[in-house]
Amino acid sequence: MGGGAGGERGSGLRAMPAGVWALGFVSLFMDISSEMIHGLLPVFLVSVLGASAEMVGLIEGVGEATASISKLFSGWISDRIGKRKALTILGYGLGACSKPLFAVAPSATVVLAARFSDRVGKGIRGAPRDAMLGDMAPEGRRGAAYGLRQSLDTVGAFAGPLLAIGLMAALHDNFRLIFWLAAIPGLVSVLVLILGVHEAPHQGAGGKSKLRLRDLKTVGTGYWLVVGVGAVLTLARFSEAFLILRAQNAGLAIALAPVVLVTMNVVYALSAYPLGALSDRMSRTRMLAIGFATLIAADLVLAATANLWIVMGGVALWGLHLGLTQGLLSTLVADAAPQALRATAFGVFNFAGGVALLAASLMAGWLWEQIGPSATFLCGAGITALGLAALGVTRGGGLTRA
Repeated sequence: MGGGAGGERGSGLRAMPAGVWALGFVSLFMDISSEMIHGLLPVFLVSVLGASAEMVGLIEGVGEATASISKLFSGWISDRIGKRKALTILGYGLGACSKPLFAVAPSATVVLAARFSDRVGKGIRGAPRDAMLGDMAPEGRRGAAYGLRQSLDTVGAFAGPLLAIGLMAALHDNFRLIFWLAAIPGLVSVLVLILGVHEAPHQGAGGKSKLRLRDLKTVGTGYWLVVGVGAVLTLARFSEAFLILRAQNAGLAIALAPVVLVTMNVVYALSAYPLGALSDRMSRTRMLAIGFATLIAADLVLAATANLWIVMGGVALWGLHLGLTQGLLSTLVADAAPQALRATAFGVFNFAGGVALLAASLMAGWLWEQIGPSATFLCGAGITALGLAALGVTRGGGLTRA
């Protein structure tokens, strides 16, 4: 990838627009809500509802694939009507309203329906929000802006499981009451979005001309390379539900299951912003390669042993690879796509990732049931290694800095 970005550098976090911070806090509160449930859901499914690991994989895969398919259409609609905020509010609102469904679910099938509803909300909001953030980001600091939002999002992702742990102790493992309480930060997220985020003007289609998905042909090979890299990485990185099951398999107490997501997300939150800012100054191809290598290391550690402390080390490496890659991939999409097509570009990118995640989660669940946990993580390492080799062959051709 190319050299440094020009434009305004500002003075670090203080230079970030208020809207970037507000979107970060919107993500933070919604992630607290979601992860209070997600940190307990695999154990709830297996130990309370009697679901299999394959069912866990199906629920996670269908949920994330649904989110990604929704992003495809919401991104196109956002660019078509020239609006970002209204769709973002709709998505966060649906996510908040779906939380009580988990609390009343009598079976894994109802959990699947609740997860489907929750992820539709995520899909509706994802592409317009990411495009809105790209519209707001200061010139030359886009990597830092996406890293900041990702970091705040991830603070919520470990605060939610921590809160779930405390509530499990205080409420004597009352899963359903905790799921009810998870709706509260979700509603706070929607209020922050409505009151604190003001949509920046952008060059959307605004209904004045027909906008077609095939218009993405105009964005060049760099964008499609990002889509391919993101899909391969997602295929290798199945649902974090399997990290929780791995730790439980290694002896982690049921009430402490959310510690897995706390560990992963603390590392993710601490690394996302500084690594995002670093991506504005160094080779993004090199950073992607380091992210791939870190995921390989995480998979090998998780495959090699059932020692709980070593498993948690593998979970921490998993979090570091997320910090290296997730904000960076969003930055690359925003760099490659023109403003009028930015939400559509995010939608297509996330759709490809969702299809890959569905396949990965189903594959992970099948390997877990048929062979064992080690096979699941060794397969992930193998796919990541192939992706790293492909990235080396292309040498990041087309992954250029805006």
